[in-house]
Amino acid sequence: MVSSAPSNNGNADGFFASLKRGLTAYARWLDSISWKRFFLLAVLTLIVAGIASDLPPFNIYWGEDKIIYKPARPPKPPKAPAAPEPPTPPGSERSVIDINGKSYTVTIDKQGVRIGPTAAEASAPAASGVHVDLPGVKVDLPDTATNEEVRDAIREARDAIKEAIADAKEAAAEAEEAIGVPPGMREVRIKPFRPGDHLPPFAFLLIFISGIVKLMAAGRFKAEAQAVVATEMAESEALKRQVVEARMAAMQAQVEPHFLFNTLASIDHLIETDPPRASKMQKNLIALLRASMPTMREANAQQGNRDLSRELAVIRPYLEILKVRMEDRLSTDIRVSDGLLSAEFPPMMLQSLVENAIKHGLEPKPEGGSLTVSAEIVHGKLAVKVADTGLGFGKAATAGTGIGLANIRERLQLLYGNKAGLTVAENPGGGTAVTITVPYTSHSGEAT
Repeated sequence: MVSSAPSNNGNADGFFASLKRGLTAYARWLDSISWKRFFLLAVLTLIVAGIASDLPPFNIYWGEDKIIYKPARPPKPPKAPAAPEPPTPPGSERSVIDINGKSYTVTIDKQGVRIGPTAAEASAPAASGVHVDLPGVKVDLPDTATNEEVRDAIREARDAIKEAIADAKEAAAEAEEAIGVPPGMREVRIKPFRPGDHLPPFAFLLIFISGIVKLMAAGRFKAEAQAVVATEMAESEALKRQVVEARMAAMQAQVEPHFLFNTLASIDHLIETDPPRASKMQKNLIALLRASMPTMREANAQQGNRDLSRELAVIRPYLEILKVRMEDRLSTDIRVSDGLLSAEFPPMMLQSLVENAIKHGLEPKPEGGSLTVSAEIVHGKLAVKVADTGLGFGKAATAGTGIGLANIRERLQLLYGNKAGLTVAENPGGGTAVTITVPYTSHSGEAT
């Protein structure tokens, strides 16, 4: 059996994922507030940090005051300008000798031989630590001293200086030991940690970083949110369009078989009673099927609008068949200029309006009536009207529920938005006039 223990990498990945989510949420919040509010919050944060730094638990010291010793490394003092050596009196000689890195002046005159520090050494500032002054060294020689005696005196003086330096170092070590500082070390004091001392700088750093994040993320999250909303709206509109197209296809599937069966029954009856009329009706039915079937397939496939001439190619044989069935009870008139035949128009809408006018307006009326299909340009838009002189909107016994017109309105809204519309009005000659208004676009694709 193999047992798996929790992985440290998994814990680390979870921690960084949570940290990333938290930082993203903080950045979104910064982007959502105004700069005025940001600066106000920044000032309040600094004030709160300043007050909280002197309050518990931020004013509590962590640890104790300590003193440690580190190797003594005194900084080199700035080099002071060398003091000018005093002028050499007449009848005397002066020279400079170096002992253990320090310069000394040897003066020989009538009074004898004197050895002492140079003017530069005497004017240099004392180094930090224990300082011991060297005693002066004086050599007396008579005026009749020979050169060999002078050299011996200088040699003795140099030895005396070396002994004095050694004595001084020993005295300095004893002095450091007396005060508790190890030889060659320096005293360093470490203060305990106090969180309140670092709270205001941390608040300022947080404000500075937040300002950079807000500046870099300005508008980014809003744009992402708007893009998500736009995508959701587009998907919703596409779904609504599919629903409306499905309703139109279902409505068409219900109407077409009913009309087809009635037409075939009429043709069968006319073959025995009036063969010429039966032949005319059969030809119109063939023309209707030839024009309507491709249009229905294209509409169900959502291939866009078709030109108005294609819609009229379906309407004309349909009306001719109805004129054969209704005889003198139906008269039709199509008033569409040749210049508007290339205008784009949504499929199946005109056919639905004509079918409604016949079924609910003219067929129930005993004496029948007339039906007019017209098209014109009104305020730069294409207006297609279907007017009948039937019983009037909603007055026939066969009046529907208005679902067909509601579907047309919804479909126009999805296709054109507020640029299209459907109006139902009373026809001045009696009956109903239904008008569909859409943006005028020629078949070439140029909109006006």
